[in-house]
Amino acid sequence: MRREIIKNDILHGCIYHEKTKGKIMLFEHPILLTSILKKAITVTPKTDVIAARDLLLRYKIKRLVVVKNTNKPVGIITEKDLTRATSTFSGRDIGDMTVGDFMSENLITVKKNNSIYDCAKLMKNNNTSSVIVLNEDDSLTGIITKTDLVGAFLINGATGKEVSKYMRRKVITVDPKESLFVVQSVLVNNKISRVIVEKNKMPVGIITYRDFLPAKTANWIQEYTEIDNLDELKNYPRPNEFNANSLDHAITFRAEDIMTPNPVMINKNEYVFKAALLMIRHQISGLPVIHNKLLVGIITKSDIVCAISEG
Repeated sequence: MRREIIKNDILHGCIYHEKTKGKIMLFEHPILLTSILKKAITVTPKTDVIAARDLLLRYKIKRLVVVKNTNKPVGIITEKDLTRATSTFSGRDIGDMTVGDFMSENLITVKKNNSIYDCAKLMKNNNTSSVIVLNEDDSLTGIITKTDLVGAFLINGATGKEVSKYMRRKVITVDPKESLFVVQSVLVNNKISRVIVEKNKMPVGIITYRDFLPAKTANWIQEYTEIDNLDELKNYPRPNEFNANSLDHAITFRAEDIMTPNPVMINKNEYVFKAALLMIRHQISGLPVIHNKLLVGIITKSDIVCAISEG
C-alpha cells in the first residue's frame, strides 16, 4: 500500500506519515537494544557527592552508575538522590557525604539480547527511569533510559493516540511566590520529579531537581530555623501556611527565581508522538497539558514508556 510522506525529521531518523482522515501515525521498524544503548558515566561508592553533582552537570545527565574496580555495577545515584542528600532534610554536613551513602543498590538489569519492550516493562513495573545493561559476565556495558525509549517510540511507536489518553490529570503545583524550601519539600514528600508553577490556573513555569543542583546546599536554612519547625515541615506533603510564613525572613528565593519560565506545553487533543518529539527536542522529561490555555494534566516520559510496554 502506498503511503504519502508528509514530513521528515532528522532526529533519530524518524519519518511521519499521513493516513486517512488526517490521522498521523508512525510505522514500525525493528530496533535492536544495542542501537539505543548508551555508555554509562560511572563513579565509585567513595566518590564525594559534590564531585558526583559536578559530573551530572558536566555531562547533562540525570544519573551515574556506581561500580567497583571489577566494572560490575553495585548501585546507581540520581540527581534526585543528590538533591535530597544536600537538602535541609538530610541534617548532615555535605563535606562528609559520599555516593555510597545515598546510592540505590536495587539495580534493574538486562542483557544485550533483551528487547526495548522488555526494558519498558521493567521500567514500568519497577517505577524506575533507567535499566542497566550487562555483558554475559555481569560487567557493565551501558545504560538505557526513558529518554532512549522515547526516542525509540518515535521510530517504532504506536499510532497517533491522543495525549488525553495517557496524561495524568492530578497535577501537583506551586505558586510563583512559594519559597524554595516549600518547593523542595513538595518535591521530596510527594515523591515527584517535577512541579508545575501555576498562576491563575495557567502553567507559567516548571521546576525539577536539576534546578536545585547548581545551588549551594540548603543546610544553611537550619541556622535560621527552629528545629521543631523543621521536624514538622519534613513530615508533611506541603508545609502548613503558618510555618511556611515563619521561614520567610530566612528564605529569600522563590519558585519564580529558579523555575524554567514559559514551559513547553501540549494540548490534550494532540497526539502522543508529538509529546515525545517535544521532549526529545527540548531535552525535558515532562509537559504540562493544557486545554483552552488552562492546566488540565501532565504527560511525562514515564507515561510514554507505559504506552510502549503495552506493545
